[in-house]
Amino acid sequence: MRHCTSNKPALIGIFVCLAGIVAGCSTGSRISERDGVSRHHPPPPDIAAIPDAIPTDEPKSQYGNPSSYVVFGKRYNTLPHSRDYSARGIASWYGSKFHGQRTSSGEPYDMYAMTAAHTTLPLPSYAQVTNLKNNRSVVVKINDRGPFHDNRLIDLSYTAAWKLGIIDEGTGLVEVTAIDPNKPEPPTPISPVKPGEGRGLPELFLQVGAFGSPQNAQRLKQRLEEQLQADILIQDSDDSKHPVYRVQVGPIASVELADHLSQRLGQLGIRDPHVVIR
Repeated sequence: MRHCTSNKPALIGIFVCLAGIVAGCSTGSRISERDGVSRHHPPPPDIAAIPDAIPTDEPKSQYGNPSSYVVFGKRYNTLPHSRDYSARGIASWYGSKFHGQRTSSGEPYDMYAMTAAHTTLPLPSYAQVTNLKNNRSVVVKINDRGPFHDNRLIDLSYTAAWKLGIIDEGTGLVEVTAIDPNKPEPPTPISPVKPGEGRGLPELFLQVGAFGSPQNAQRLKQRLEEQLQADILIQDSDDSKHPVYRVQVGPIASVELADHLSQRLGQLGIRDPHVVIR
């Protein structure tokens, strides 16, 4: 079984950063090459029977919601609320290596609970997470910070990842939609996409630039085609008055290849490419 590589810093260090005691967080990285179920934290008899998180109106965590914080030299700005939040990206997961440790909200991490980590949503928040490849959905409580890994949108608990069917691959292409506890929406029923239903599989791209000038977009496209030897496209906007020409690498066959391309782009001076899934 292959698991995700999730750069999850020491959670006590994150707590210090989130409290604002230290201006620049310099916690060490703990990379989980092998994570999941261990004999020290055996799974319950029926993981499938574990219910989704129930959206509840709770006060914000005292320490988990600074206006901004820094991890590994990158600043993250915490959202004031989760209303209307919806994003597509790459999900990873974390398991027994962090089971029982304090999360950024102060709650102990339970790998068998329906929880998740997010870099900017308020703690706690609730969200529906949908695997775009099989249409499975779950509802999770976001009570931790992370994942602090390029190209990742959300870090799921072991159970949430298991229900979405991304344990073996380690990552998945997902859509994250916040749920207002005062107006909870039921999760989409688990209904895997079947061949012939007319819905194509999602495609992964890395957006490396957006220009008002088609000539500038074309110049970057040609440069990257020469240096990356990868497929590069220019995505036009529908706004004829204020056109935007987005330069994107892809479609990319796998998350691992996207990670490799991100590193190569960094060497070319293009950092933090934006993940696009469509």
